[in-house]
Amino acid sequence: MTDSDTITGLLVSALENAWATIRSHHPDVPEVVLTVGAGSSGGSDLTLGHFAPNRWVRGEYELHELFVGGEGLQRGVVDVLGTLLHEAAHGIAAVRGIKDTSRQGRWHNEQYRALGEELGLTLEHHTKIGWSITSVPDRTRAIYHDELDELAFALVAYRRREPNRRDGRKSNNNGLTAECECGRKIRVSRSVYCAGPIECGICGSAFTKCG
Repeated sequence: MTDSDTITGLLVSALENAWATIRSHHPDVPEVVLTVGAGSSGGSDLTLGHFAPNRWVRGEYELHELFVGGEGLQRGVVDVLGTLLHEAAHGIAAVRGIKDTSRQGRWHNEQYRALGEELGLTLEHHTKIGWSITSVPDRTRAIYHDELDELAFALVAYRRREPNRRDGRKSNNNGLTAECECGRKIRVSRSVYCAGPIECGICGSAFTKCG
């Protein structure tokens, strides 16, 4: 890292370059305004990313928004690429006029599944969120090898989740609550949590500490 580099500059540059490469492979992926910020708000929900159509205005033109949650950067470069590709599929749906979600964007339907697979993702079905459980197979990782390398260099920090302030209750010192990507929660002792990763049998992600 040089004196002119910052954590923010490296991160934004790597994310924008990865998005540009995705667009080069899939021309229907639109141009976006990239934002990075808090994906948590003190509750149980965690937003890894979102695509929001026509949120920005430049003169007479409207631009789409791509949001990347800072907490999700902890998952590593492959999962961050998966978030970008996941949101790129929503971008294609907006460009093509395809209704790919319902229930305030939580339920991902079969049309979303087709778009995600078009972008090289592997998608699994969940009973509450549909075809939303995203993973990046080896063949797709190979396509974005250079972008993964740049992300690996740039992802030097991540954002902590907001403390859970629901009902004003404080956490129990005898244990902690951990949550996976599909929203399941477990309560474990700190010694068990610190002994090694605990993976969800549904979405395959590791349970991470809440708060």
